[in-house]
Amino acid sequence: MNATQDHDTFQLGSRRVKRIGYGAMQLAGPGVFGPPRDPAAALAVLRAALEAGVDHIDTSDFYGPHVTNQLIREALHPYPEHLTIVTKIGARRDAQGAWLPAFSRQELIDAVHGNLRNLGLDVLELVNLRSMFDVHGPAEGSLEEPLSVLAELRQQGLVRHIGLSNVTPTQVVEAQRMVPVACVQNQYNLVQRADDGLVDALARQGIAYVPFFPLGGFTPLQSDALASVAAQLESTPQQVALAWLLQRSPNILLIPGTSSVKHLHQNLAAAELVLPAEALMRLERIGTAA
Repeated sequence: MNATQDHDTFQLGSRRVKRIGYGAMQLAGPGVFGPPRDPAAALAVLRAALEAGVDHIDTSDFYGPHVTNQLIREALHPYPEHLTIVTKIGARRDAQGAWLPAFSRQELIDAVHGNLRNLGLDVLELVNLRSMFDVHGPAEGSLEEPLSVLAELRQQGLVRHIGLSNVTPTQVVEAQRMVPVACVQNQYNLVQRADDGLVDALARQGIAYVPFFPLGGFTPLQSDALASVAAQLESTPQQVALAWLLQRSPNILLIPGTSSVKHLHQNLAAAELVLPAEALMRLERIGTAA
């Protein structure tokens, strides 16, 4: 493998994928609940992603619920061999759309079978276990019981690889004593850098780190500063934020979501944006701003 290929891709389980994929969460209705306002547009975005070379799609059966998986199946099934679909379990939605833990043995088993059914698959390539001790962010608590269920499903051949989401470094270590961990999916971006040490630790182990909300949680001042850097580089703030993540560490895989074909292509173009040293210095100042 040449240097360019190594820079543009990273290992995800037993697959090597491009470093910018696609997150399907935004294809569901408002609040990630219910059907999309325009189902035809949602299908078009998925097909455009595949046509543009995307080989990593992130989803979950609790998006909707069931909506994004059913859209993916309608748009892309039968799936090309090179496409890696990653899903999540560990949460559920109530009738009002609230996010609730779903950590019992039967809930986890049902979630895996639901993902298989709605995606039209016989085996799930990679399943992230989402920790729900705190809905809004990582919180300590043992993952041994839910992980043991997922490990059994892996032994049964229903799941090939296991990842973690919304977890602490302590939980990552605990999980690694039980199963090979293929990836960690946490909130991380230019200004929300609590996982700096975890990103680097996983990079040393050759494990993918998949940040969500690449622009989430910025203050207006930080957003204005990012927009200023983007204008100087004749790019969008989203492209600059994604490019910063790509340059931050080689094990970072991105899954920006959108319901717009135009924004999809803008996001994918971030892979070609190389941030010069002066821009990186300005961005670092944004990240350390109070």
